[in-house]
Amino acid sequence: MSELEQQPSLPAIDPRLTDVIRGRRTIGAFRPELPPREVILAALDVARWAPNHKKTEPWHVVWLGPETQHAVIELNSRLVAAAKGPTEAESKRRKWAEVPGWLAVTCDLADDSLRREEDYAACCCLIQNLSLALWSAGIGTKWTTGDVTRHPEFFDLIGIDALRQRVVGLIWFGYPAVTPAQTRREVESFLVERP
Repeated sequence: MSELEQQPSLPAIDPRLTDVIRGRRTIGAFRPELPPREVILAALDVARWAPNHKKTEPWHVVWLGPETQHAVIELNSRLVAAAKGPTEAESKRRKWAEVPGWLAVTCDLADDSLRREEDYAACCCLIQNLSLALWSAGIGTKWTTGDVTRHPEFFDLIGIDALRQRVVGLIWFGYPAVTPAQTRREVESFLVERP
């Protein structure tokens, strides 16, 4: 019997989890139907278990309805038109209008700069948990942080005080129309071991 065969078996990573993590993709094109509210709420219930230093739970999620979505699309179109012209603005308007579900994730702004960094990282973990939970239900997401998410009018549209919260991202969700292929570099390319 070899030395490897004599060692006690190591706990395996659940293949269902690895399938979800490896299979998840950023989705750029969605089918038009909106996923059930109950599934989104269940995914948020799972997502809230993200690690967060000192249990601050600094995240807030704003579910954007059709009126707010339209207002954000119009704001973004104005910003894109000013920066890149009306043709690009119209292209973005059409693409954004096809996104069925919208969430905005915001983060409390702590007074301490280190806490702010830790809280932002916790909110990023919440978004990753949310993306994985939704993916396990066949729902794709795209996490976007374009100029519109930093604009004062956006803060007003989603009802946040920019002195107390920051926007971590706009999360689009829906059933994927296209699931792109993806690769990642091998572990050995980024893992460094020190004695």
